[in-house]
Amino acid sequence: MRLFVALSPPPEALAEVAEVVASHRDEWPDLRWVAPETWHVTMTFLGEVPEDALPGLEVRLARAANRYPPMTLSFGGGGAFPSAGRARVVWLGLHGGGSPLSRLAASLAAGAQRAGAVQTDRKPFHPHLTLARSRPRTGLDAGPLVDSLSSFTGTPWRADAVELVRSHLGPPVRYETLGSWPLAGRG
Repeated sequence: MRLFVALSPPPEALAEVAEVVASHRDEWPDLRWVAPETWHVTMTFLGEVPEDALPGLEVRLARAANRYPPMTLSFGGGGAFPSAGRARVVWLGLHGGGSPLSRLAASLAAGAQRAGAVQTDRKPFHPHLTLARSRPRTGLDAGPLVDSLSSFTGTPWRADAVELVRSHLGPPVRYETLGSWPLAGRG
């Protein structure tokens, strides 16, 4: 099973993002825009996980979530990986979680690893919402798009749970939530 752990922003926050993205889609035909119904914030990408690891993984994720309080977050500012001039991924930033959000991501990743789900993405955690990917694998100059997204500031929203999500690849990509655990720590 191909799995990741995510935050699911509320529909109101995603509607604001959809409105901003709609004004750019036609101007950027070399981007593959991510379907809004699949938007999420990846906390840790696990990749292929054996099915027999699932019970232990669920226990570890529940424990990690239980140690952290709900957080007030918002989307804001644009960016690209690896850079705006050679963009392979265009994204909106996530603000408000600071170090507690990073610690939550690390705790989820560590728990998953202890459960036998080896994290395949070893990049440093950079909270974001992926909006689009470039069609050319080498990337493209998305500087003007990133600049236009830089002034976006979304309405704050409450992140109060993490979800374990299974990714079904192929056209279209489909996500299936396997479990959800509340952020239940005291802030």
